[in-house]
Amino acid sequence: MDPKDVAKHQRALDVVHSMTYFVPETQEHLVAAGLRPGRMCYFAGRAAPMGAVAAGVVAATFYNFNPELVARHVPRAWTLATPEAVVAARFTSVDAALRRLLGDAADAPEVAEAAVLAREASTACTPEGRPLYAGHADLEWPQSPLLELWHATSLLREHRGDGHVAALVAAGISGLDALVTHCATGRGFTVPAAQLSRGWSAEAWDAAEDGLRERGLLDAEGGLTDAGVALRTEVEDVTTRTAAAPWEHLGEDRSARLADIGRDLTRRMNEVGVFPAGTFSTPR
Repeated sequence: MDPKDVAKHQRALDVVHSMTYFVPETQEHLVAAGLRPGRMCYFAGRAAPMGAVAAGVVAATFYNFNPELVARHVPRAWTLATPEAVVAARFTSVDAALRRLLGDAADAPEVAEAAVLAREASTACTPEGRPLYAGHADLEWPQSPLLELWHATSLLREHRGDGHVAALVAAGISGLDALVTHCATGRGFTVPAAQLSRGWSAEAWDAAEDGLRERGLLDAEGGLTDAGVALRTEVEDVTTRTAAAPWEHLGEDRSARLADIGRDLTRRMNEVGVFPAGTFSTPR
């Protein structure tokens, strides 16, 4: 399968999973399970499938967060709610959020169709070298098509994400460097949103930019140089190649069908404002 199609299909499904990090239902249900409001819900919610892991494990697998921010919430989260309780609350929150965002479409035949396709694609994912994916893959499959679709998209996304981290490490790009260079592409977070959500100070950000300029990857204005573009392109190409197996397993026609449904669901969620204004540099 053409790597460009692999990347395109993955992007078509991303919002089905990633909406959970922005909707109020997530905090509502995870706080009800015992967690504290705020960043603890994100770190514990995403890490819970790996068990009661330490802050270092969360920082390593999530990659671009300030470890000091992570350590303020983990492992304390596990003294307030067990990983099993957090996983259960997360699924409950996802069901509530998707039903609010999609309305009647949440129970449409296309959702059930997409759930079958995405689950089939996920059977080609492998856990070797992919700790965050492996934790999610060990969870029991939910019974409803809506949650089955969300869980399958989570597996595909974390599988790709683990491979992306490996590609960044191989390219000599730290977590903060990855964040800075991604923002410099103009296709990800805005700089203020990235600094706030990932816990990096303006001083740390400036220091990272200076280091990237010394390596010839950023220009004076903070944009990517030709070398910076080439390095980011290489990382994305490696990431896509190592994430291709699920889509190749599904085949071109069924992959395209799953992506079409994903784009329709994304359009519906964007229409009701799933992401806060100013979060991303370009419309999602």
